[in-house]
Amino acid sequence: MDLNKPSPENAEFMVEEIKKKLRVATGAAIKATHFNEEQFEELKDIYDMVMSKDRFSISEIEAIVSELGKLRKT
Repeated sequence: MDLNKPSPENAEFMVEEIKKKLRVATGAAIKATHFNEEQFEELKDIYDMVMSKDRFSISEIEAIVSELGKLRKT
């Protein structure tokens, strides 16, 4: 799987992995379908950052979820 290529499958994978890593209680509110190809690069940046860390503070999790919310399609 090449996560550098925008696709619905890659977006789905990254969103699910972000939710798992952050252990987000409101994970159902974050879905890959909320993002389009224009936001793919930003989603990939968030994914890379989340995967590079072992632990997150509550404020970091809130900030990440907030960023994901800002990226959602309107």
